[in-house]
Amino acid sequence: MSQKYKRILLKISGEALAGESKFGINFETLKPLAKVIKNCSESGVQIAIVVGGGNFWRGRTSGNMNRVKADHMGMLATVINAIGLSDALEEQGVKSQVMTSIAIPQVGELYSPEKAIKHLEKGEVVIFGYGTGNAFFSTDTAASLRAAEIQAEIIFKATNVDGVYDSDPSKNPDAKKYSDITFKEVLAKNLNVMDSTAASMCRDNDISLLVFSMKDPNNISKAINGENLGTVVHP
Repeated sequence: MSQKYKRILLKISGEALAGESKFGINFETLKPLAKVIKNCSESGVQIAIVVGGGNFWRGRTSGNMNRVKADHMGMLATVINAIGLSDALEEQGVKSQVMTSIAIPQVGELYSPEKAIKHLEKGEVVIFGYGTGNAFFSTDTAASLRAAEIQAEIIFKATNVDGVYDSDPSKNPDAKKYSDITFKEVLAKNLNVMDSTAASMCRDNDISLLVFSMKDPNNISKAINGENLGTVVHP
């Protein structure tokens, strides 16, 4: 099957790296994910990745802690995950480049859109760490921002559910799944797809979002090939 996309941004939650342990990084969980990314990259698809940090830390659940400091701790957690994912890819023989929003030269390269695009055009997988570099912004917003900057065709959001529903399917067995929906509807209905800043950024920059289940990593390659899965959110 021919590929539908040539340059994508893949958003992965930190929890997806933890596997059944629910905390930290489970490298056995990373192996099948790294293999799928390898196959997609070797087929000519340019892949950039934003990974969350919830398997280590969530700033918004840090109680009475200063929000700015809590968010920077969360962004540091994303760097840990970026390093772990890069290592898993390198183990599969995939050239990868960690890029961070602040200077951490021992870990990766300081991010710029131009450098990121050059790495992608050389066939390298680029992993963005440290979010946007600013407090009060989620990794969903970081994904939206980076997708716009590197001119990605679409954002793939791999989650623990198989699409967008009108209510929480884990609590409501009658929840309705959307095959497609607009960002305007997502914002108006306050659906739990991504935060409002990220959704508005996608809408305003004409970037589509595909939400699908991460339980089967092969869904990434299926989505790249244009197979019908998950929910498409349109600008």
